[in-house]
Amino acid sequence: MSEDIAVRLQGVTKRFGSITAVHEVSLDVRRGEFLTLLGPSGCGKTTLLNLVAGFLEPDAGEVYIGETRVTQVPPFQRDIGMVFQNYALFPHMNVFENVAFGLRMRKVPGADIQRRVEEALDIVRLGDFGARRSRELSGGQQQRVALARAIVIKPQVLLLDEPLSALDKNLRARMQVELKEIQRRVGITTIFVTHDQSEALSLSDRVAVISEGAIQQVSSPDRTYRSPENAFVASFIGDINRIPATVAAEDGETVSIDLGGGARFAVPRERSQASGVGTPVWLFIRPEALEIVAHDAAGAIPGTVQAHVYQGAHVEVHVEAGALGTIRLRTGDYGIMERWPPGARVGVTGDPAGALVFPRAPENPPDDGP
Repeated sequence: MSEDIAVRLQGVTKRFGSITAVHEVSLDVRRGEFLTLLGPSGCGKTTLLNLVAGFLEPDAGEVYIGETRVTQVPPFQRDIGMVFQNYALFPHMNVFENVAFGLRMRKVPGADIQRRVEEALDIVRLGDFGARRSRELSGGQQQRVALARAIVIKPQVLLLDEPLSALDKNLRARMQVELKEIQRRVGITTIFVTHDQSEALSLSDRVAVISEGAIQQVSSPDRTYRSPENAFVASFIGDINRIPATVAAEDGETVSIDLGGGARFAVPRERSQASGVGTPVWLFIRPEALEIVAHDAAGAIPGTVQAHVYQGAHVEVHVEAGALGTIRLRTGDYGIMERWPPGARVGVTGDPAGALVFPRAPENPPDDGP
């Protein structure tokens, strides 16, 4: 195995009775990278993390940490650090003793414990908090103590199971920045579990999107957002419009998509996975890639402004487009609320280079994201 690989899952499957939580997953985590397992509740992401940690044993496949096969090795022998969703701090211990616990269990000499705990607390900006009781700390401070306790043992791999989910929105945003900064400073390989898309996109070097126990895509945050590889990823990552359509024509460079009523999109060939005139498809396009034009503009989708949703940094416009459903647009042009008030007849068009086309099975459309 390459020295650049810190963790390898090889054909891993895990079942709970008749339920297959993880199905033949293979994944390499590069040394020093921050990789996020992202997906909806029940998709198998926490099960995968527990397979790496050793809290679960796979029914099939192998788990490696570095060069070592650890499939049946217990957690305390896997050279990992873990931060849980509820932090799992010991309430009867002060901050110093909480962080020192793993070192004492490993029988590290006292002088080394003192030095390493102080270093870990400095890294998480809690250098003066050693004597505090864990119950005296805020949620963000408890999260940082749990992180210090995980990194003080200098593990090969750091595992994070939704550690920010209990924090309020503003504190969560600040802790995302701090967590990424700490991971870069320490240089530790990190696997992070979350269902929060913005969290995954802002923190990760790569994102592994998971659905029904299988990995759908592994790529950089930018590629995951801009070039989803299938309809599930397109539906799940970020806000997006999903519009039923059919393939009207094809040539070497474009696929012409018919949305009915004379509305057409000429999508670049590399942005379409569908072929064959008459094929039912989903046209996926982000709200920010659309714009409002005159209702009779050639090729535009006709509709009626239903509502404006003011979001501070932008305005979201909802346009009712008949059989195509409600189409959402996003713009920083606040004057649009006066130019196109609710009830106004409009056309909707956009940048075809920002569209994606996937085959559609009319009787079994893909699930919407949250």
